[in-house]
Amino acid sequence: MNELEELAKVDVKALPALPSHLLDDLHQKVLKNLHLELGSGPILYMLSPSYSVLNPRASEAVGDLIAKIGPILDFLKEAIVQNLAAYSVLLDVNSYFIEQNSHLVLARLRERDSGGRRFEIKFYTHAPMELLSHYEDKIYIGRDFLDLFAFPRKYFGLRDLLASLKAKAGTLIENAQPKLKSPLEYASFLQEIQESVNELESESAFILDSLPPQIDFKKIGGKELIEINAQYRTINHYLIELNDELGEFENLLRYKQETDFVRYVTKYKKDVTNLISYINIKVNGLLAHKIQAHKSRSG
Repeated sequence: MNELEELAKVDVKALPALPSHLLDDLHQKVLKNLHLELGSGPILYMLSPSYSVLNPRASEAVGDLIAKIGPILDFLKEAIVQNLAAYSVLLDVNSYFIEQNSHLVLARLRERDSGGRRFEIKFYTHAPMELLSHYEDKIYIGRDFLDLFAFPRKYFGLRDLLASLKAKAGTLIENAQPKLKSPLEYASFLQEIQESVNELESESAFILDSLPPQIDFKKIGGKELIEINAQYRTINHYLIELNDELGEFENLLRYKQETDFVRYVTKYKKDVTNLISYINIKVNGLLAHKIQAHKSRSG
């Protein structure tokens, strides 16, 4: 965990201009109340919206480093929220909990061996008054990926999100043996989940390889748009099958009171349902809108 040190390597003058997307009230309020969680060595520091270190107590060197990279952190927060608005529905589908918590959102960043350029981000929300006293009560919202130097995402960002599901499935299955009371009792469920994830990965890769990385809506025809829409919908069908299997497994674990492991399944299922919602709302929703607009123009 060296996110602070990696961000310090980034030249703020080299960062590209962010798109001037109009943020709705939800995203504006989250931007104002966004807390960052950034690592330095083995320690994860929580920063307030004004970059004060809330927890744990920081050394003078860490405090000086945070002050030094203030302009980078300004850009980082704006980039996070702009990406959430354009390439995610995490805030939208969790808006009830976020509003109940006065729009406080925690963004925990993990740098991806990229010299401070690319990050995986886990998002949580928490009641402001109990943030430090009951930090463990935070609500997991979901995860996203960020490249500070590349705002437009190929394939609507699905490659990173699908690869994350594949990797996290491996972690989930690895945790089963030590966390479950009777691992053999659930072997068939774990096998079905693994097979479903493998099918999702292989079929999605085949589909995405057949599609344009970026869609030029000014040049593409209506029939092509309809086919592209259908292909993304097919990816969603594989996700829905995986989600159904996870839901059945989660219910069984709760019935059997496998409390040490069920939370891992619940969190993983959250990532799957988030991606289903994203494809339904942002991907197929956008494509359907463009198809209707194309039909209107063609009469």
